[in-house]
Amino acid sequence: MKQDITEALKFHFGFDKFKGNQKAIVESVLLGKDTLVLMPTGGGKSLCYQLPSLMMEGTALVISPLIALMKNQVDSMRNFSEEDGVAHFINSSLNRAAIDSVKQDILSGRTKLLYVAPESLTKEENIEFLRQVKISFYAVDEAHCISEWGHDFRPEYRRIRPLINEIGKQPVIALTATATPKVQHDIQKNLGMMDATVFKSSFNRPNLYYEIRPKGNDIDREIIKYIKTHDGKSGIVYCLSRKKVEEFTGILCANGIKALPYHAGMDSQTRSSNQDAFLMEETDVIVATIAFGMGIDKPDVRYVIHYDIPKSLEGYYQETGRSGRDGGEGRCIAFYASKDLQKLEKFLQGKPVVEQEIGRQLLLETAAYAETAVCRRKVLLHYFGEEYTEDNCGSCDNCLNPKVLIEAEELLHTVLEAIETLKEKYRTDYMVNLLMGFETSEIVSYRHNELEFFGVGQEEGERIWNAVIRQAQIAGYLAKDIENYGLLKITPKGKLFMKKPVSFKIVKDNEFDEDETHETPLRGGGSCAVDPALYSIIKDLRKKLSKQLEVPPFVIFQDPSLEAMATTYPVTLEDLQNIPGVGVGKAKRYGSEFIAIIRKYVEENEIERPDDMRVRTVANKSKLKVWIVQSIDRKIALDDIAISKGLEFDELLNEIEAIVYSGTRINIDYFINEAMDEDHIQDIYAYFKESETDGLEEAIKELGSDYTEEEIRLIRIKFLSELAN
Repeated sequence: MKQDITEALKFHFGFDKFKGNQKAIVESVLLGKDTLVLMPTGGGKSLCYQLPSLMMEGTALVISPLIALMKNQVDSMRNFSEEDGVAHFINSSLNRAAIDSVKQDILSGRTKLLYVAPESLTKEENIEFLRQVKISFYAVDEAHCISEWGHDFRPEYRRIRPLINEIGKQPVIALTATATPKVQHDIQKNLGMMDATVFKSSFNRPNLYYEIRPKGNDIDREIIKYIKTHDGKSGIVYCLSRKKVEEFTGILCANGIKALPYHAGMDSQTRSSNQDAFLMEETDVIVATIAFGMGIDKPDVRYVIHYDIPKSLEGYYQETGRSGRDGGEGRCIAFYASKDLQKLEKFLQGKPVVEQEIGRQLLLETAAYAETAVCRRKVLLHYFGEEYTEDNCGSCDNCLNPKVLIEAEELLHTVLEAIETLKEKYRTDYMVNLLMGFETSEIVSYRHNELEFFGVGQEEGERIWNAVIRQAQIAGYLAKDIENYGLLKITPKGKLFMKKPVSFKIVKDNEFDEDETHETPLRGGGSCAVDPALYSIIKDLRKKLSKQLEVPPFVIFQDPSLEAMATTYPVTLEDLQNIPGVGVGKAKRYGSEFIAIIRKYVEENEIERPDDMRVRTVANKSKLKVWIVQSIDRKIALDDIAISKGLEFDELLNEIEAIVYSGTRINIDYFINEAMDEDHIQDIYAYFKESETDGLEEAIKELGSDYTEEEIRLIRIKFLSELAN
């Protein structure tokens, strides 16, 4: 048989040898065994069912979720064969005549592979037809869709087993490019294949580089800059919403980048032609929701950028896996702000409790990955039940910039004792709240606030406790009970540690502080000045001006604007307006002294200035800002402005802050006087007059809980507009 398989591989596909587990998988299918294949993207999953289908009598039925994917697979199979009828699909894109022609080919025995969507499989007429066909075996592609814990759950996948029983039992091969132990268990259970032979390839993709960047308000600029430095290379930018996909595609195009959108809200013809344009290299970038990419066979995607962090680590792994499938360069960069995950958590409200619970757990895992300072490869592979033993992978941001290790032997001991005392019945977030001394309703109702270790960890802080628990899992002292929403369990190694502790060093997690990432339209994505000497000079100038004008320094220019000046060296007022947060008004009011000092510095130090890159926005965005300014001039209530444009109130405040920070003067007194108490207005205004910073978190801390976040933001807008503009 072995010789036959290798000969068949050469005959049908022209390859001399198999990759990884392919040979053993094909043998398993040929022997009629149920088979589960867990193999990363690019590992050659399709061949595992394509080759046996060509070697066996009858037609293999491939159940696949995406029409685009079926078309690609059928086209590629036809390219390997002289016979067009060798592969077909039946789905909603075919008319009656085409379906009849397909059925003819199948009944005549010409068709070895038939692709169907699970929805098509449920139609009574298709079931009736398939009962007449000799099925060689069933292949369930993208099998993670079966599990609610998978990143792309589809309820119709749950019905596959009963339908197989109805059509006629034959062996099943289930395939997925991503599955945690929990999802793997779900696939086997749901497809009735608990006895299946399981083939699990390593999920490590050594050629991929992983990086998480803080998501600041200059994210558009950062991405454009990145794409332009990788000109001519293919890339994907993933966004969570269709609206953002359309908006960001427009911005890329306005900045001279060949980009097309892709999301489920587009008609199938446009989606299909945009996908083809990407495959045919007529466009460099696809901006997409997760609707794009499943099974897309483009080997030379050189970067995958996540504009928004995905809802699950599985989704992240699957999406990043679309880069570097040919083994060449693949850079995976995700932008993260913890506020984004809070927004995603809000979307879970109103869903069934179980779904909320699962969704929350998946978000926690994603946050843990984004904020960790441990090797990203190690964390990612641990999530998929695989151990990565190298100390430094050399190909992720954390390994290239290693963080300081701290001894956490005592902290781990405390965690393990607390988990043992509570009989291993609680999850990470509960244990952290307990150690921090937070009196949550759950903790109080169980009277756990009366336990001796309640609040013992306040000094360390939440971030450290989260890091201890997460890294204890990676080190094998703790495990999560995947059947029970991730309850923490002590492993035999953990029990040994409790009796005989040893050194346990952890790295502190990265901070993605709200104030740095999301506060105002300028909080700056963790960027820093390229030229610290110039930064120091212009910071001194800002201080001098602030004393002269009797306004806080941030009123003149915010830190990220100074950082950008010390990076791109603007030497004219026009250059200065390319700096984030500097509009025409600000440039005219404060710019000349900054320009003069920068020009002098550039000449004295013989600096070659980089080509300036101004991010052009699309008209709609500036239209919205103009419309907001006009509405405020007409004294329309801010909440009415938000409703009429379909914005949340805090989104409207973001827009107004951007307007004010770039130097446009507006007057919202009419709204403030109506909505706020006069004492509150005066108190908050006085605070900003005295303050060294315009940071919201500092203001909330200083002013106390009597003042709402919205009130503080409204007065900050008033203050900046009156003093800075």
